[in-house]
Amino acid sequence: MSTYREASHITTGKFVDPTPAPAEAAHPEVGATSAPLKSAAFFIGSYCKDYNEDFMLCKNENNDPAHCLKEGRKVTRCAMDLITKLRENCEKEWEAHYKCLEKHNQEYYACRKPERTFNECVFSKLKLEKVIPGASNTPVHLRESTIYN
Repeated sequence: MSTYREASHITTGKFVDPTPAPAEAAHPEVGATSAPLKSAAFFIGSYCKDYNEDFMLCKNENNDPAHCLKEGRKVTRCAMDLITKLRENCEKEWEAHYKCLEKHNQEYYACRKPERTFNECVFSKLKLEKVIPGASNTPVHLRESTIYN
């Protein structure tokens, strides 16, 4: 059985929770949009691995958001630290890669050339490694030839 609703009952406005965030939750944001974050995602994952694991363990202990604010702030600080280092050392290569991602609907395969130059810069200047979870055989960023160069 279906129900009928008048169109006047459908709300079109945004829902805003009137409850203010706790004072201890105030922390600066990373300050990057989705493309730069996606471009640096694997490096953030390896650079901030310990903090991320602590945060996830905390979330498994208690699902209350206030319970893990301290661990969440550490993850945010770590990501901000890496983004600062990327801007200082590999800004041109990073920008080329994330602008390519923005242009190609956030698809990695369409941006392999700028990704290679970005990876080389990060590998040489920051000495970070790129670990792709679940990658079998040779990870795509280490292959000599791919379909999408």
